[in-house]
Parts: sequence; C-alpha cells; structure tokens
Amino acid sequence: MDELREKCPWDKKQTVHTLRQQTLEEVYELADALSNENWKDIKEELGDVLLHIVFYSRIASEQKQFTLDDVIEGVCNKLVTRHPHIYADVQADDEDQVKQNWEKIKLKEGKKSVLSGVPPSMPAMMKALRLQEKTKQVGFEWDHIDQVKEKVDEEIGELYEAVAEKNQEEIEQEFGDVLFALVNYSRFLKLDAEQALEKTNRKFIRRFQQMEEMAAAQGRALHDMTLMEMDALWNEVKTTE
Repeated sequence: MDELREKCPWDKKQTVHTLRQQTLEEVYELADALSNENWKDIKEELGDVLLHIVFYSRIASEQKQFTLDDVIEGVCNKLVTRHPHIYADVQADDEDQVKQNWEKIKLKEGKKSVLSGVPPSMPAMMKALRLQEKTKQVGFEWDHIDQVKEKVDEEIGELYEAVAEKNQEEIEQEFGDVLFALVNYSRFLKLDAEQALEKTNRKFIRRFQQMEEMAAAQGRALHDMTLMEMDALWNEVKTTE
C-alpha cells in the first residue's frame, strides 16, 4: 500500500470519501460469499476488505490521525475491556449475560443510549434486528413468543384497517410496523430475517429464470403470455423442485 500510494496515479487520488462506496460493495460481496458458504470466495473477499482497512489507515497516517497499529491496538484494548468475564472477575454464564455486560460497559464508556451504536445508514431490516437485540439487553423484551405472534397479528389488523380507510400515510406507517413485528418474531424463532428474505429472493430468481427458459423452449417470451399461462409455468417449476 505504501508503494501504491506513492507510485500509482489512481491510488494517489483516493480519499476516505472516494473509497466509501467501494468499501460498501466489498462488504456486500463478502456477505454474498458468507451466505453461499463459499470458502474460496470468503478468503478472497476478506482480503479485499482487509485491503480497504489498510488503505484507510494509510490515508489517516498521512493526515497524522492514526496508523494501522493504532487501529489494531484500539480494537484489542476494546476486546479486553468488554470481556471482563475473561480478563477480570465479572461472572457471565451465558451469551445473554455477555451481551448485557457489553452494553453496560459501552454506556460507561460514554455512550448516551444503548441504541447509539446502531449506524443510521444501516439497511432497515438489519437495523430493526439490531435495535431489538440492543433493547433486549436492558430488559425491553417480550416474555414469550406467543406475545410476539399476537403483536404481529395486531399490526397486520391495523394495516388492513388503514388500507380500508385508504390513508396512504397511515398505510405506510402500519406496513412498517408489520415488518418490525415480523423481524421481532424471527428473533424468537431463532431466524435471521435478512437471511430468510434473501433465500426467498434467490428462490424467486431461480424459479423465474426457469420460467423464462421453459417459455423460450416453447418459442415464446413471458411478456407474450397471459398471467394464467405464466402461473402454470410457475407451478410446474415448483413441482419439479
């Protein structure tokens, strides 16, 4: 990186702002590799993410802000501080106690809210999950999954009422409440809502593309078919799966 920064015209021009979008892309590529459990791609994408960490640290050192060593030292110190059940005399018998201690320590470090660590730019479904996980650590949590199911049913009922009243602003609000409640329900089912939806997305893509192939085999295109004809193809694809 030192050599590239000094000799490569492209690398010389980069700033933390120009690299930001590329970093997001690299993280999404890593996420795809993780979802597919493709270890070859995971290794490659981890390297790409690591490159960005090195790149940002090099830029920071040029501006006399910090070095890569500072980054590594900082995270090591954080891990020691936030694992007092390993490096001190705090008791933590299970995962939930570890998370509760973690949030308490963050507040002692100066965080004004247990929610302050959730990035504003995080995708909405992932953000909903993190908000719920964090508030759980202070006891703001349903006692039983049946209560969560009732909440989902309640929010869906309120959505249907808003739809019947044709109030678009209210519909949007209630639809958001339904999604938030479903994310909560997924936690109690021990599911990752984001991953579940992604699997459904991939299943839809796979089935739809098979429909396109079946239509092409008949010498036709989907846009020339009726909905009933396409639905028949869809059901055939489902049957073959």
